[in-house]
Amino acid sequence: MTSRTRDTDTDRATATLDHAMARSQGLDTLLRDLTDRAVVQVPGAVACSVTVRRADRLMTLAGSTGLPSGLDLRQYENGSGPCVDAAESGDAQYCADLAEETRWPAYTEYALATGVRCVLALPLPIEGETGAALNLYGLVPGSLVQGLDAARAFAERAADAVNEALRIERRQASAADVRTALLSRSVIDQAVGMLMARERIDAHRALERLRRASQDRNVKLRDLCAQVVARASGGASHRGQ
Repeated sequence: MTSRTRDTDTDRATATLDHAMARSQGLDTLLRDLTDRAVVQVPGAVACSVTVRRADRLMTLAGSTGLPSGLDLRQYENGSGPCVDAAESGDAQYCADLAEETRWPAYTEYALATGVRCVLALPLPIEGETGAALNLYGLVPGSLVQGLDAARAFAERAADAVNEALRIERRQASAADVRTALLSRSVIDQAVGMLMARERIDAHRALERLRRASQDRNVKLRDLCAQVVARASGGASHRGQ
């Protein structure tokens, strides 16, 4: 393959992945879109999946249409297989013909039963994750050899796209945490103020009373304060009628 052809493959992968990110509604949607696009973009590929380690275990975050669920699951169960090795070692794993493969006997037997004969697993450098891989499957021996360069180009951009999506999700989660903290602080302050007015005590003593009550009742301070505010609001509403 010439350098010009490789550049064309890279440009095509970049364009399709940029489009996928632009229309994505979140990481899950993006990954499903990527796996389907990989099947279209990589010659010889009939199925694709994305493996990522989370909570100290490998899992398939997304798979293309028509991907047998057991193709990845059997690898995770046995701790052995091309996508497991690619994710954990950071090295690409390619098998031209599983009928002649000896590295993963338990996985190979299952994959052959599904009709898969050729496998390519490429590591994905994902920020904050200890292992990830893009997995491609073919039905004909050697069917992925012509798509190796296209697959590598696609994997590079896929990693960029997934990393960006993860950064967006982390920022959204952080913003949600801040909003939750602010709401919690607000309801606690309201409950403290109500207790100060009712018991004629200072803010420190009011907060300590609420904390002791939350511990005694085994209820979160925020939830207890929300109950105090709700009861007070309900009483005020009834008095105003």
